[in-house]
Amino acid sequence: MRLASWNVNGLRAGLGPAGLRPLLDSLGADVVCLQETKVTRDLLEEPLAIVEGYNSYFSFSRIRNGYSGVATFCKVSATPEAAEEGLSGLFAKHDGAVGSYGETEGFTTEELQALDSEGRAVITRHRIRTSEQQETTLTVINVYCPRADPEKPERGDFKLRFYHLLQARAEALLRAGGHVVILGDINTAHKPIDHCDPGDLESFQEHPGRRWLDSFLWEPDKDSQDGKCFVDTFRFLHPGQTDAYTCWCNVTGSRQLNYGTRIDYILADRALALSELQDAQLMPDVFGSDHCPVRVALRSVCLGAPRCPPLCTRFLPEFAGTQQKLNRFLVKVERTSLPEERGQKRGGREPSVAGGSKKRRVGPPQKGANYQSVMKTRTAEDSGVEHPLDASGRIADEHGVEEVAGGTQPCAGSLREEPTLGLANGEALDCGKGLVPFSSNQSAALWKSLLPGPARPPHCKAHGEPCVLRTVKKPGPNSGRRFYVCARPLGKPSDPRSRCDFFLWASRGNP
Repeated sequence: MRLASWNVNGLRAGLGPAGLRPLLDSLGADVVCLQETKVTRDLLEEPLAIVEGYNSYFSFSRIRNGYSGVATFCKVSATPEAAEEGLSGLFAKHDGAVGSYGETEGFTTEELQALDSEGRAVITRHRIRTSEQQETTLTVINVYCPRADPEKPERGDFKLRFYHLLQARAEALLRAGGHVVILGDINTAHKPIDHCDPGDLESFQEHPGRRWLDSFLWEPDKDSQDGKCFVDTFRFLHPGQTDAYTCWCNVTGSRQLNYGTRIDYILADRALALSELQDAQLMPDVFGSDHCPVRVALRSVCLGAPRCPPLCTRFLPEFAGTQQKLNRFLVKVERTSLPEERGQKRGGREPSVAGGSKKRRVGPPQKGANYQSVMKTRTAEDSGVEHPLDASGRIADEHGVEEVAGGTQPCAGSLREEPTLGLANGEALDCGKGLVPFSSNQSAALWKSLLPGPARPPHCKAHGEPCVLRTVKKPGPNSGRRFYVCARPLGKPSDPRSRCDFFLWASRGNP
């Protein structure tokens, strides 16, 4: 049995005409857990909800559109026997829930509601047959843990409370019997080896999220670990592997130099890891997000349930056929011409405008045409009278006027004092005072004088290469200001391919 987890950073982005099926198949897993889907209930469309060969289970954010969200896709051969949204049980008001909620006395109802309202957890329970031919259950907890925003201290507390609720639920499920796996974006790099730039090791380990992982995870090389029930599967099989990251910053291009963090985990209960864990791997060669997938292989075999639990998206009213959609009552009809239009096409004539004069259609300017010739033609057409053109395509006489109904008026060229742009090499420029030869070089120079374009960026001193322009997004006195930095990707300071420390504020005085 294979389990995969991937923070996709938006499920709808980048999907081709083939839809979601190729993405799921490429991960080669029986159960695929996706995080940060950014799909709310009103945005869930059938190609995402109903995928051939899979059944799906979604958790949606109830507080904000295009935010958070997780989804679990199970192959038909791995159909769960129960499924549930959230960790607290407040949303499990249906048959087929997983149950076993643990001790939540330390949480208020409002707090539990808030922790589950961001769409951060889906739980599925599967029947499996172990390598020793014993049938038992495997509960899969798909989670997208909150990020601690330094600008919002309350989010740090929210993240820790989510961790404690996750631990309470996972340990309660384990006590109820069977095995448990937690997989997803945990949003904390556990050890210095899991971070490209851990900095001061003492302060690194004092991070609240790392302290929680220390108290939660069992490690083979440590003593006195009573009560620790879960194992980091990747570090269990690859304890010393360096440069093993799952998340990189897109803005800095750090993925090119593998300068990232490992914050995506598959945590298995200790008994399952010791007896059934066969392989654990990262998949950095799979692109499409700022995270890469992670995957484990178990010696166990999944036994698919005969029927999907009620949480399955195929049972939602909009996909089960119990809710009628407006487009079901609409029939596509090809547009046919009206009798008057058919008569016009046969006669090849257009209707006349009021007053009996005919009005010509104005199409886009032809290649080589200048602004004045277009304006003159349109002026003649707007007057309601057709005018013959002279050999140069102009409607004006030698006095710079054109004949119109009811008298004369200045020609269009005489109304514009500045030169006309867009002339081909060798064409004459009509400024209303005669024809002046105008070359393509002069035209280009005039364009550059009128539209000089952005200033050239400075070159970084270390590499002598053009810099890139960035904008400060962080709230504060410099928010919105623009600055130049080295264009190379972010990497280790010792890597000669990485970005140098060049920095320059972009201002009117800068080049």
